[in-house]
Formats: sequence, structure tokens, C-alpha cells
Amino acid sequence: MKKLASLATAGLLLALAPLAAFAAEGQKEAKHISFAHEGPFGTFDRQQLQRGYKVYKEVCSTCHSMRFVAFRNLAEGGIFTEEQVKALAASVSVKDASTESGERPGLPADHFPSPFATEDDAKNANGGAVPPDLSLITKARPGWYGTFNQLVNGIGGPQYVYSVLTGYETAPAELAAEAPAGKHYNPYFGSGHWIGMAAPLTPGRVVYDDKPEGYEATVDEMAKDVSAFLSWTAEPKMEERKQLGFMVMIYLAVFSILLYLVKKKIWADQH
Repeated sequence: MKKLASLATAGLLLALAPLAAFAAEGQKEAKHISFAHEGPFGTFDRQQLQRGYKVYKEVCSTCHSMRFVAFRNLAEGGIFTEEQVKALAASVSVKDASTESGERPGLPADHFPSPFATEDDAKNANGGAVPPDLSLITKARPGWYGTFNQLVNGIGGPQYVYSVLTGYETAPAELAAEAPAGKHYNPYFGSGHWIGMAAPLTPGRVVYDDKPEGYEATVDEMAKDVSAFLSWTAEPKMEERKQLGFMVMIYLAVFSILLYLVKKKIWADQH
């Protein structure tokens, strides 16, 4: 029993080791906020995804690419109608060497355009750093660590994005003195306290189409909406996956009952 207890303790320590290492760096754990799509039966809020797309389009897309997402995916995910997607795609210019001008209006099959022509252009415009592509950001950046924590609560990807967007603070005095030039203090940032991106959201920065005239969106709302949208871009088939998983669980439950009944029938005369 003592040996089993020791093994259990060792396993627990190993599970919590990443969490300890994470905390040692001083990064704050992501804020615990909930999203409609979380949980075994959660689904995406399409209106929220529309608002999140607008935040990405008007704020994030000036620096961040989303090269794994095509305009047609917005219709496939039920976020916009096909006609709306055609209009959204046509509103951007796409490079096309086959045309006389070298450009053409976008089509639903086109992927979201990159804000920079080359990686060097991106570095020159952002102090030597290339802004990360946001297509899979909620699966690439965890909001918290620890095997058990992530098993129960997920990796917290959308919470990480939300926390970074709303987590700009005044640096403590002991850190302010060593602040790198052009950097901003954000204790939720996954690559250290200092982030090159200034706080991108301000109250009313984006005007929501589904809100009354004069409504001023808060930083909290915009951060949550774009975090939900980025969750969808990372897992556009999440709802189908959950539905399939639910059907599989029902199948396995029924199959288990049938196996039990068959076993009882076959072995009934042996007792």
C-alpha cells in the first residue's frame, strides 16, 4: 500500500510539474471566463461569431494573418450566408498575376489575405517580430498548465486570448525600470511580461451591427467575441465532433447492455 501511495504521489507531482514551472516564470493564469461553445453540449453563438469576425477584420487583421481560413468557411460554419460571404470576399483585393493589374476582387474560395507581403515587411512594421498567425492560436497557446487542470478545464486557449487582450497593466516598480523599449507590460502574455503589441482594444473601437445605434462596445465584449471567433477558426468542426461523440457514447451504452443480456442468456443454464 505504501508503494502504491508513493507511486500515486509521484504521478500527482508529475501532473502538477508543468503548472509549477509555469508559475515560476511569473505569468498569470488566464482569467476563468465561460464561452457558449464549451462543455460537452456547448455550441457556438453565431451572432457572437459575427461580432468576433468584425473585431478581427477591423482590429486584428491589420497585423495578424489567418492563412488557414477561407472566406467560404464562414458560410460553411453558418456564420454568414453565401451572399454575405461573397460580399465580404469581394471587399478585399487578392494578388493574381493572370490579371492585367495583378490584383482582383476576392472570391469565397480565397483565404484571408495577409496584412504583409513578406515576412521581412512584417518584421519591419513590428519592431523585428512577426505577429503570430491567428488561425490556430487558441489551440497553440494554453491559458493554464497542469495535466489534471487541462484534463478538466481544457487548455484555456480562448481564455488566454481574452486575458491578453484585457490584461494590460501598469508595470510594478521593480519591473518598470527594466522595461524594453517599445514593449508593454502584460502579465498574461505567454512569452514573458513584455509584449510588443500595444493594447489593441478601446471602448467603442468596433461598431456592432446587431446592437442599437449609439451602442458602445466594451473592451470586455470585444475581447470575448474575438476569442470565441478564434476558437471557431481553430476548431470549425467542433460541433459535429461533439454530436458524433455523443452518438458513439449512446451506441456503446446500448451495445454494452446487449452484450450483458447475451452473456446472461448464454450462461443462464450454467448456474
